[in-house]
Amino acid sequence: MTCTIDALFARRAAAYPDRIAVHGDDGRLTYAELDAQAGRLAHLLAESGVRPGDVVAVCAGRSAQSIVMLLAVLKAGAAYLGLDSKQPAARRDLILRDASVRVVLADKSSATGLGGEDRTVIVPGEEQDAARERPPARPTLGSGSDSDSDRTAYVAYTSGSTGVPKGVCIPHRAVLRLVVGADFISMDSTDTFLHFAPVAFDASTLEIWGALLNGGTLAVAPSGDLSLTELLRFVRDERISVMWLTAGLFHRAVDQGLTDLPHLRHLLAGGDALSVAHVNRAVAALPHTAVTNGYGPTENTTFTTTHTMREPVDSATVPIGRPVSGTGVLVLDDRLRPVPDGEPGELYATGEGLAHGYLDRPGITAERFVANPYADVPGRRMYRTGDLVRRQADGSLEFIGRGDGQVKIRGFRIETGEVVAALTSLPGVSRAEVVAQRRQSGDRRLIAYVVGAEGAKPSALEIRRRLTEILPDYAVPSLVRTVDELPLTANGKVDRAALERRDTAERPEVNADHRAPEGHLETAVAGMWSDHLGFDGIGADDDFFELGGHSLMAVAIIAELHREFGVEISPIDFYLDPSPAGLARSVEKAGVTP
Repeated sequence: MTCTIDALFARRAAAYPDRIAVHGDDGRLTYAELDAQAGRLAHLLAESGVRPGDVVAVCAGRSAQSIVMLLAVLKAGAAYLGLDSKQPAARRDLILRDASVRVVLADKSSATGLGGEDRTVIVPGEEQDAARERPPARPTLGSGSDSDSDRTAYVAYTSGSTGVPKGVCIPHRAVLRLVVGADFISMDSTDTFLHFAPVAFDASTLEIWGALLNGGTLAVAPSGDLSLTELLRFVRDERISVMWLTAGLFHRAVDQGLTDLPHLRHLLAGGDALSVAHVNRAVAALPHTAVTNGYGPTENTTFTTTHTMREPVDSATVPIGRPVSGTGVLVLDDRLRPVPDGEPGELYATGEGLAHGYLDRPGITAERFVANPYADVPGRRMYRTGDLVRRQADGSLEFIGRGDGQVKIRGFRIETGEVVAALTSLPGVSRAEVVAQRRQSGDRRLIAYVVGAEGAKPSALEIRRRLTEILPDYAVPSLVRTVDELPLTANGKVDRAALERRDTAERPEVNADHRAPEGHLETAVAGMWSDHLGFDGIGADDDFFELGGHSLMAVAIIAELHREFGVEISPIDFYLDPSPAGLARSVEKAGVTP
């Protein structure tokens, strides 16, 4: 498609000037207002030295103004780089330096610590009065040529096996192929899309541009951590028709109940393997809703294949389906030969969704984006996903697993090599290995096994604390075990399978001395934590996050407390006193008698 995101949005704004484009806690904007505000901010970016082809970082919470920022970057001819404000400052700085970012757009709450000697931070609200008189800017390079659609629209950073994250450069054409004329979903001006995913996560690509490039409305979920009850209430109240959830959140939403969403037309889920039982419960609970399993690496722009279900799944796994429009797939062996149907092979992606490669990483780009020997046009490439699949008799694909050290945790892609590199960089750590253990719930958790240097036994608690300073929270292992030696296979390699099978039920090291839970409420909360965390002997004063808990698990526990005791516990109350005793006090305060 010979166009750009900003040029196509300008057409939509001209066609639907008075229609609501986006609304959030900070207000609502029509298509005309969004176009004008983004145009003025694009002028400001140009005056600040931003040139076509530059990378501009955007660090902001969920809001209507964050959408203005993204569109303004594109209107300036630049590419946006979404930053997660929850990431450690050291990691954000590493990404900013790696991408050679000179200008950052941020909201007031996220602006601290983003500047530097050669980096300018712009808080658009503070510039609004000065920018108000500027004329709206038209797309900088909006001629509609092939070169326009091949420009980089955004850079998304993913985990790197060497310990350094790598930026994936996604062109405009790849985004347009996903959301314009898509064959896996119908999108039009009557739709209201949920915007819940962080901009740093490529699920936001479908949410934002699926709405705005089809004349629909983008409903921005309230900023901050939402309980699942609050999120589903927002979906119902805002009459959301299209919603995308990570696999983990999808499973928990099904467990809580999806019966009161009359306007939800299409529910998409992905980022990890979906449970057949949960999919079938969702299909039964939402007879008016299409449920789609979406599969795809960031390098092929959100979705490579999809499988939509309106009837129960009768297979052992949920298929990942067939390629979306503008995309092709090949299932090949290790010599790049096609494998027969029913046989496992590695999945390669082709077509318009392919990224340019990794920012300033020609070596690893050449390793993963390889020449396509089956292309009709010489020079075409294919992306080696590293995922093992098999093609079924009906032509759909079944996901088998990874062929390397890459794992998915809570929908985020993690190279275990990056976590190992971070571990072995810590003082007192000689060797380390990281595995992803799948639990009965179907979710995975990262477990690190660490060997101390020269007989030392480093503190597991201190290791996790140090990791939070250099890794995003989803990449910090839920559990760190110190061991004398790592088990080896017969050929001398670390036996990862043996580590995955190890019993990990013992309570990990935490700051609090162990105190057994007292009374009904403390005992009930500690029991819930044991079920979710997989540990025995949780103490009444143990810290949830020291035990390896995370926000998605906290949401699930809050929902379980609601079912058990009929009370609404705020995520803020959970975070202020994250112990069984503290949560028991919150339940008691909400009106439950101990």
